[in-house]
Order: sequence, then C-alpha cells, then structure tokens
Amino acid sequence: MKKTTAGLALATIMALTACGSGNNAQTGDNASPSGSASSEASASETATNSAANSASPSATKEPVAIEFWYGLGGKLGENMQALIDKFNSSQQEVIVKPVVQGDYSETGKKLQAAIASGTVPAAVLSSNVDWARKGYYAPLDDLIAASADFKKDDVIPTFLAQGQVDGKQYFLPMYGTTQVMYYRKDALQKAGLKPEDLTTWEALAKAAEAMTVKEGGKTTFYGWEPMWGSGNMVDAVLGKGGKVLSDDGKTVLVDSPEWVDTWELFRKWIHDDKIMRIHSGGQGWEYWYKTIDDVMKGQAAGYTGSSGDQGDLDFGIVGAMEQPGWEGVGPGKPVAEAIMAGIPAKASPEQQQAAFKWFQFFMSAENTAFWSMNTGYIAVRQSAQQDPAFVEFSKANPQITIPLKQAAHASAPFLDPTGGKISDALKVAADKVQIGNVPAEKALKEAKETAQRELDRLNK
Repeated sequence: MKKTTAGLALATIMALTACGSGNNAQTGDNASPSGSASSEASASETATNSAANSASPSATKEPVAIEFWYGLGGKLGENMQALIDKFNSSQQEVIVKPVVQGDYSETGKKLQAAIASGTVPAAVLSSNVDWARKGYYAPLDDLIAASADFKKDDVIPTFLAQGQVDGKQYFLPMYGTTQVMYYRKDALQKAGLKPEDLTTWEALAKAAEAMTVKEGGKTTFYGWEPMWGSGNMVDAVLGKGGKVLSDDGKTVLVDSPEWVDTWELFRKWIHDDKIMRIHSGGQGWEYWYKTIDDVMKGQAAGYTGSSGDQGDLDFGIVGAMEQPGWEGVGPGKPVAEAIMAGIPAKASPEQQQAAFKWFQFFMSAENTAFWSMNTGYIAVRQSAQQDPAFVEFSKANPQITIPLKQAAHASAPFLDPTGGKISDALKVAADKVQIGNVPAEKALKEAKETAQRELDRLNK
C-alpha cells in the first residue's frame, strides 16, 4: 500500500469518528465492575513508600504482580502472550500474569464470580456498561490525566467514546474489530468470479449457489459459511436500514420487514438451499476455528469472520473483501467496535495503577501497530498507521487495509439500554433461525416480545 493509501485509510477511520458511538454494553458478539483510588490515598501511599525508602536506601521495591484475564486463543493468544512478555521485560515495576479464559463470554462470567467473592484480577479484557454504573469497574479519568504519555487525542475518538459511561472513562480500547469476508481465490476463479462481483448479498448468494458442490443430495462443498450468532445477520440488517430501537428508544423494531426479510434469506440459504452452513456450539472459540478450517481445508468457498482472523489465515490461499450491501441500497453498514479492557474497582490502588501502566503499554503506537499487523484488528491509535513497520507491512499485505476501508461506512455498536436483555433475545432468535430452522418471522416476533417487555420495565 502506497503511503498515500495509508493516509486515506487513516482518513476513513477518522471519518468514522464523526458518527462515533457512546457506551459499549457488551464486548463483541459475546458478553464481551465504583470507585478508583482517591488522590489522598495515592498521596498517602506514595509518602509511605518514600519514607520507607529513605529509612532503608538499599531496599528495592518489589514489582507489583497483577493478573490479566482475557479470552483469546490460537494466534491471538500467542500474540497477546508476546506483548505481555515484552512488557514484563521492558520494566521492573509491574509483572503481568496472564489468565486465559475460553472466550469473551467466559471472561465476563468468571469476573462476575470474582466480584461476588471480593477477589478480583486487576485487569480484564471485558466491558459492561451496567456493571460500570453499579460501581464494579473503576473510572480511569484520574489515571489518564496523571499520565503525560497517554496522549488521549491520539486514540481514535469513536473507539475511546465506546468506553465512556455517563461522561466518565471506564474502559480503554485495546483494538478495533469488524466482520469482513474471506474467500478462497481458487474457488472464485473456478466459478469465473472476482471479489468485485460480490458487492451485494444477492450477488453473493448467486455465487455461493454456483460454487456449491452436491453429491447424492448432500452438500460436500459449501458456497459460503456465515459465522454462528446474530452478529453478521445484524450487520446485513443494518445495511438495509434496519434498526433495533425506534429513535425515541421506546419501541423494539426487530420484527420489521428489514429484519424479517434479511434473516429469512439466511435461513433459506442454510436450510432450504443448503448453499451455506454454520458451525455452532463447542468449547470457547471451537465453532469459529471449525469455520475457518472449512475454508482453509477446501470444504467451503469462503466465510464471514472477524478482522482479527487474519493471523490465522494463509493469504496465498484466501483473500479478504468488505461485507456486501444490498441491491439498490448501497454499501454495507456492518458494525465496527472496540474490544475494551477495564479495571475492577475492588483491585487495590497499587494494582489499578499497575493495570493502567499495562494498558498504556499495549495501546502505544508501536504495539497497537504490531497487534494490527499480526492479527488484522484495527489499531486504536491514529499514529500507528504511520509506524514504519506498519507502512511496509501493508504494501505486501493489502488485506490489512480491508477493515479500515469497511470502517469508513460502518455502524456503531448497539448500546443495549437493558444491560444486555435485548441482545440476548436476538441471540436466542438467531439460534432458532440458524440452527432450528425456525421461520425468521416467528423467531423475531418472539424476540420482539421478550425485548419489548424488558424495555418497558426499564422505562416505567
């Protein structure tokens, strides 16, 4: 990618900030807890340490050891471990001890139990607006203000804004993500297709039908594999102009034609036409990697997955493209969101400061660029895209620019006012459609009733 192209990519992600979102209710498609240390407490602690050091000049202060909980596997887990090792060897004040969970959802569940017991980790790759409001997470504003190196203005504003709750910064963006399309180059070539031929869902369905191979009435090679869950079906709805809630926030709209028609198409493609399929269930990210394996092992022409899958893919075999739009509507509008990290309020002041030091290291221009190059996730600092290594990498690996381009016309993540009840209803409906072959109209009507009941209870 030419330097000018890198500049355009930066411009696109900055353009997204003009319609930046508010708070992140959940982390990712899965369930992706007040009080920070007071200035008086911090000052007292500093004075105590200073007095101790004066009394014993030869004494060496022990590093602060903290646990960092995160639900990442595969190449993502390897890259996280690499940055933890780099941080631990770069200084002597803090030691980060990784505690790996099965996925984002498991991290949230384990954290809930830890909060209840009173023994919490100092840092978690997880966020929850409702928990922040209940005081389970520590606000980070004082830590940010006290750091001369944080450079708040360099963080992509729309991502930073997603970590704010009621005007306070409770979470920090570790990386940005959006779901893109990955295709086998040989499968498209065999069908006489090019990526630019698949810019609409209608065209993608036709291509999937052409690439599907059936033997004895059974599909042996699938034309496409959507990822399990409501995520990319919601993305497709947003591309049609669909909304989760009315503008006044009082009515759930998930039974509208934009929703029903779109989800019914996915049901038809999966169950009636059998040109697409999903993998579901299993431990942690098992379903995700089974989907990737189908494409990499030549059992499917392509799949819809995270920008963060790039570290697990061989781009000699596959290529990347943006999600399609709809005929007569325009480009797609899939969600682009930040994966957030936070500090539980029950962590000690010393541990909170140590956790912030780790987050700041991870978010540096050099390290967020490293993360982007090795995972495909979007770097959270604007300056990362001028990092020399990133510029050179993007020339030889143009797929790294696809998430940036898609982010230019992306939607902000849904902010669930019920603390996740509406999102949960959509997940149940997605399972009914994708796994149970339930007509979309029935599944979404039931989701609407459940979600509206929760919303009405909130608005009383």
